[in-house]
Amino acid sequence: MSISAAVLTQLEVQAIELPSWAFGNSGTRFKVFQTPGTPRTIQEKIQDAAKVNELTGLAPAVALHIPWDKVDDYAALRSFAEDLGLALGTVNSNTFQDDDYKFGSLTHADAAIRQKAIDHHFACIDVMDATGSRDLKIWLADGTNYPGQGDLRGRQDRLADSLQQIYARLGDEQRMVLEYKFFEPAFYHTDVPDWGTSYAQVSALGDKAMVCLDTGHHAPGTNIEFIVMQLLRLGKLGSFDFNSRFYADDDLIVGAADPFQLFRILYEVNRGRGFDAGSPVAFMLDQCHNVEDKIPGQIRSVLNVQEMTARVLLVDAPALAAAQDAGDVLGANGILMDAFYTDVRPELAAWRESRGLAADPMAAYAASGYQAKIAAERAGGTQSSWGA
Repeated sequence: MSISAAVLTQLEVQAIELPSWAFGNSGTRFKVFQTPGTPRTIQEKIQDAAKVNELTGLAPAVALHIPWDKVDDYAALRSFAEDLGLALGTVNSNTFQDDDYKFGSLTHADAAIRQKAIDHHFACIDVMDATGSRDLKIWLADGTNYPGQGDLRGRQDRLADSLQQIYARLGDEQRMVLEYKFFEPAFYHTDVPDWGTSYAQVSALGDKAMVCLDTGHHAPGTNIEFIVMQLLRLGKLGSFDFNSRFYADDDLIVGAADPFQLFRILYEVNRGRGFDAGSPVAFMLDQCHNVEDKIPGQIRSVLNVQEMTARVLLVDAPALAAAQDAGDVLGANGILMDAFYTDVRPELAAWRESRGLAADPMAAYAASGYQAKIAAERAGGTQSSWGA
């Protein structure tokens, strides 16, 4: 099975947003590991993101995390990124690190703390105004650890009110995407634990509010592609945070833990026209590189998404529909498996070369000397980490 010209045309416009924090140091709950060449500023993170895009042609935007990526002049930061061929993408809020948020942020019982969290999101929208970013992404650590600790219904009511105030501040071309996560750091209940809660909250807000689906934020055994299908069907899938998990929210390289799951997810994206021009679906990585080098980790990630997208686009849709209609169980499954098992890498390598890109971006990065260069240049200062 070979890649057709039509498939290559679709791949031409594929874009995967990189997270700025993926270029900083990370680790486990017990240790954050230092690595040579780690960025010390958001500008250095953007430089590393530009290297990923230079080698792959797949990553034309970088997401910001506020206040981790806070600067005095966001218009200047936008110009800095544009000079490197990048746009500034999704602005991610942070209401999970201040002591005030110990018992919640947008759901807190104290109106003053809720207002502090709302004001932070207003500030994030100001950043979007200056950077040209479209999406404000909200993930909340809000929840409780023990039965009776909080009023479950009251917290949902307060969340709805807080989100409404933030939504009202959005510009005409801006959106809110509400992420969900079924546990951690709240262990008894989380205020936005699943796609249904996120969907219920954003549906009450309006057309500019969507659901963000993080592929690592589900209980074991969850059929994630079903959720993808449903949100696309309902017109409420706003964005993906791509990563992999073995146990919980592991934030590993996308496709590393279960490549077939990534294939199934992307198949439903294609089935739901999520790859079409004008689709509301934004594709972003949300990963931490704990033991592997960060730039190669991001290169490998975007290539994994590209390779699996190419396989999905090889599915013989008419033959699959005919087999499904005929009740041909194994025939239908076989059509999917034939596409999944197709090795698209040689053809994609040749295609990249035809576009002036490296046939093997991983090898090209290793040979570029960039890692040694940044390790030498970025001596001193404070390396970026989870909180900066």
